[in-house]
Amino acid sequence: MKNKGYFLVLFTAFISGFSIFMNKFAVAIANPYIFTFLKNSLVALFLTAIIFGAWNFKSFKIIKKKQWLLLLSIGLIGGSVPFLLFFKGLSLTTAAEASFIQKTMFIWIFILAAVYLKEKITKNLLLAGMILMLSNILLLNFSDIRLGWGTFLIFIATLFWALENVISKYALAELPAKTVMWARMFFGSIFILIFLLFTHQITPIAKINSHQLAWIFFTGVLLLGYVSSWYAGLKQIKVSEAAIILMLGSPVTTLLSMAFLKPVAMKEYIALALVILAVAVAFGLEIIKKLKLAYVRS
Repeated sequence: MKNKGYFLVLFTAFISGFSIFMNKFAVAIANPYIFTFLKNSLVALFLTAIIFGAWNFKSFKIIKKKQWLLLLSIGLIGGSVPFLLFFKGLSLTTAAEASFIQKTMFIWIFILAAVYLKEKITKNLLLAGMILMLSNILLLNFSDIRLGWGTFLIFIATLFWALENVISKYALAELPAKTVMWARMFFGSIFILIFLLFTHQITPIAKINSHQLAWIFFTGVLLLGYVSSWYAGLKQIKVSEAAIILMLGSPVTTLLSMAFLKPVAMKEYIALALVILAVAVAFGLEIIKKLKLAYVRS
């Protein structure tokens, strides 16, 4: 089961890297808040159809009041506020910089998971994190850095997502992954709608054209794949381990940028080698240790 969790989170990382690259183009053709609301609402409706279409009403009846509060907080902290901050920030900066900042999330997850979930952060994970950070730094051209309001918004969104992931891991101990991901997208969409109503930004929805709808649908499908694989994987492995694997999305984004926007340089190849090394340090060494122990016992 745990190996399946690793695979699911690895799949999430690739979706994340591709999504950030594609969302950079999507937010350029529509109001980022409207874009976020419609995309998230699409995923929320789809998840609602899956849950209620399968007549899973019993799974909601057994949810306790405390758990409902957790689900609401996941929707607010993970499914609404950071989305608004991130996509607004993404419209003001580069995709590579946004991906790099988002992938510092493992640092904050490490701290929160250690304090609130009592997860043990191994030396292998810490070393892997440092190697992956070095890899991401190598992949980030300093010409891509635009320190400003957009950078700040993405950083705050990253902190919110780190907190939400730790809360979600706590909730997943007693609740199904489908329930948690549904709450994130459903309640998150409601909170975003409230924001749009209070800021008088709801009317532009009527002006969305077919081209923009196509982008919303495409990125919505990516988001559905992201939340589905992420929460299913997170239920089976530590959030600190998942955070390290998710960092693999940053090189994916930068490689896509290189493939379509700029040529490949030697440092990109070095960065990719560091990514492979980091994964080996985080999980490969532990596997080798277990195999040696099994051999000795035999």
